[in-house]
Amino acid sequence: MIISRTPLRISLGGGGTDLPSFYRSHGSGFLVAAAIDKHIYIAIHRNFEDRYLLKYSEIENVAKVSEIRHPMIRAVLERLDSPGALEVTSIADIPAGTGLGSSGSFGVGLVRALSSYSRDPRSAQEIAAIASDIEINVLNEPVGKQDQYIAACGGITAFEFRSDESVSVTPIVMREADRRDFERSLMLFYTGIRRSASEELKTLARGAGTTKAIVDNLESVRKAGYIAAEALANGEVEGFGRMLTRQWELKYHRQPSLVHDEMDVIIQKGLATGAFGGKLIGAGGGGFLLFSTDHPAKLRLAMEENGLQEVPIAIDYEGTTTLRAW
Repeated sequence: MIISRTPLRISLGGGGTDLPSFYRSHGSGFLVAAAIDKHIYIAIHRNFEDRYLLKYSEIENVAKVSEIRHPMIRAVLERLDSPGALEVTSIADIPAGTGLGSSGSFGVGLVRALSSYSRDPRSAQEIAAIASDIEINVLNEPVGKQDQYIAACGGITAFEFRSDESVSVTPIVMREADRRDFERSLMLFYTGIRRSASEELKTLARGAGTTKAIVDNLESVRKAGYIAAEALANGEVEGFGRMLTRQWELKYHRQPSLVHDEMDVIIQKGLATGAFGGKLIGAGGGGFLLFSTDHPAKLRLAMEENGLQEVPIAIDYEGTTTLRAW
């Protein structure tokens, strides 16, 4: 049996510029993100019966890979040449549809687990490249590459997504004291809203290549991503926080909606407690709010008064890994 563990992520800057429709037409995308200690676990075991038994939010029991309904499982097994009938089980710390990149983490974890099962070791970047290629080019999902790359590589990492499909991976190096201050400043709150990001991403992906207003917006997002990465490298937690808010403002104006109106009210209440900055995580319109603050008690109380649940987090510096193999 093989068990892989793969982190979820929080986007810290540049979100949206990792979409192919943007970086293929506008020089490059730039994004900084962090992997967190909330994970997806994939267990793979040889099935006694000559069938594929899959357990996720549903249960499948089929004779052939081609009969598998779950798109990512089917596509990964086809790409990596399934080593025979398997039992595949998925368990997550946090449910899908909450803006933490779970679909990308799932694909990365599945590629990692199958690679380990087949004794075919792959680097983190190779795993990310396979998982993102399948999701974008095989399944035609309207997603970017950040989720797969940060899930595979872990840590606090900057990525440049180039028009030739190459990806530059640069860990953000911080002094230990600055790193501790940064991690202590982060607070994540669950809004209780679960929504698929697919429709919002389809709209964004359609406009990211040609619609001037969206292109201009994403170029501003990319610039804010560069500033956020520089602030982190310099240990400027307050400056980083300001970029969180800047990116939320850009997202809010790019994709107006009633849900975003509701989220903005709550974010403004968080900022009124003295938080350095805050934003909605992910593209689905709900999920989690991320803040950077040195007033955690005040922020926690303000969020509780608005019905939000705090989810404590730490940075995962390992990325995707194999926990057990026997």
